[in-house]
Amino acid sequence: MATTRILPPADNAYQYPLLIKQLLLSGPRYNPDQEIVYANRSKYTYSDLVERIHRLANALADAGVKPGDTVAVMDWDTPRYLECFFAVPMIGAVLHTVNVRLSPEQIVYTMNHAEDDVVLVHDDFLPILESVRDEIKTVKTYIQLTDDASASNTSLDTAGEYEALLANAGTQFDFPDFDENSVATTFYTTGTTGNPKGVYFSHRQLVLHTLAMTGSLSANDEMPLLRSSSVYMPVTPMFHVHAWGVPYAATVMGIKQVYPGRYEPELLVDLLKAHKVTFSHCVPTIMQMMMATESIKTADLSNWHVLIGGSALTKGLCDAGAKLGIRMYTGYGMSETCPLLSTTHLKPEDLDLPLEQQTAIRVKTGVAVPMVEIEIVDPSGKPVPHDGEAKGEVVTRAPWLTQSYFKEKQKGEELWEGGWLHTGDVASMEPDNSLTIKDRIKDVIKTGGEWLSSLDLENLISQHPAVAGAAVVGVPDEKWGERPYALITLKPGEIAGLEDIQTHLQAFVDKGDINKWAIPQQMDFVDDIPKTSVGKINKKLIRDQLK
Repeated sequence: MATTRILPPADNAYQYPLLIKQLLLSGPRYNPDQEIVYANRSKYTYSDLVERIHRLANALADAGVKPGDTVAVMDWDTPRYLECFFAVPMIGAVLHTVNVRLSPEQIVYTMNHAEDDVVLVHDDFLPILESVRDEIKTVKTYIQLTDDASASNTSLDTAGEYEALLANAGTQFDFPDFDENSVATTFYTTGTTGNPKGVYFSHRQLVLHTLAMTGSLSANDEMPLLRSSSVYMPVTPMFHVHAWGVPYAATVMGIKQVYPGRYEPELLVDLLKAHKVTFSHCVPTIMQMMMATESIKTADLSNWHVLIGGSALTKGLCDAGAKLGIRMYTGYGMSETCPLLSTTHLKPEDLDLPLEQQTAIRVKTGVAVPMVEIEIVDPSGKPVPHDGEAKGEVVTRAPWLTQSYFKEKQKGEELWEGGWLHTGDVASMEPDNSLTIKDRIKDVIKTGGEWLSSLDLENLISQHPAVAGAAVVGVPDEKWGERPYALITLKPGEIAGLEDIQTHLQAFVDKGDINKWAIPQQMDFVDDIPKTSVGKINKKLIRDQLK
């Protein structure tokens, strides 16, 4: 490391740590009366939010929570969760956002592995914890979250009900300064093999990620996702990478926030219409469910901007959204990256095109956001040319990447081999720095000595007018090594078969987009495609089922 000049500060100079409590300064200052809405249940202001965060901090302290303890949350997407995003790390504790869609056995594993001390649990999830209470080792007490007039009866040892505890708690809490590298949050990746792995993020990392996100999603006129006039509604579980970190950014900006609670497609669309939501983020499967509702047909979607992540935004989905007036963008990242790495990057001339003709740009993985380095490397770790053709693994560096896996040093070293975080994604980079993900390394189909992208095939199949969704995996083949196998869901009332899809794909063969051997000879038309707990296509499960 280079020797540089460092000057001593004044004795009284304040060494300002990057702590989550500082993210709470600006929003209430800009818009103290701005609304934070909970579905069709309740609403309050940013001034109320600050008071409730102070009350929650006092309630947690009264329940015995100390700096360094871990507080788990099992809730739907609610303003309560937003309060926990701030209050728990601000008192020096660690927030564990529990994936409520995991099996009870995996929930127990993550709670014991994270060494949770206190669990805030919604009534809906009480039966899960009650069924495994004897297997949970470190939890000292529970706090109930309810949407009803009174909390449900439970056999768990509780400190009380959330709202009652807040009502009796003090309105001021002296949030301390501490090392900005202190762990603020933890959660567990939803891998398809082995136990979930724990990632963790510091106050410094979350503050820097928030600042980069507010800049990335608001600075460009061509991508007005987060503006002072925006109305934000997450359609991503808040347990999943802090709802991609957007609640922190929205709070910094002081914009209106709408939390939908449990995801019900009709309710989501109703909230979208009632509050004139302008920005959401979600995985493609949720987007497809919302677009299939009756109520969306009467919604004005011309100002709804949606960041799609978790799985690839296909051309078919983007085209279908454009017909409804929805502006979709691609966001790229993963649990280990906090998550934002890159987004669609539109130029003024791109917006001169009709919305339906912008799809090719919007489905690209995009350009790295500020302070992120992305490189494409071959198996030996050497960068490949940025020519849009050469493929390799995506590796990255940024100030907010998890530094290891919790209690799994060897896996952490593998993640960071060579000083770059390895994503496990195959991609190419164009001369203009646009990234295009081709596949997961483990999902690439190796057929006849060639690599075939399952994502490319899914994208092409999705463009058939009858197709709602598609998943393609490789299955063993004696002659070719592997051959593509497609699972396809159709839009309501539509009919299509194997030959229809093959004829559709033949048109792309004729244009030179794919080789003829890429056309699947085996397809299943199904009602639903297996998903992971966060809504991604579960290709390991599909391969196992096909075996």
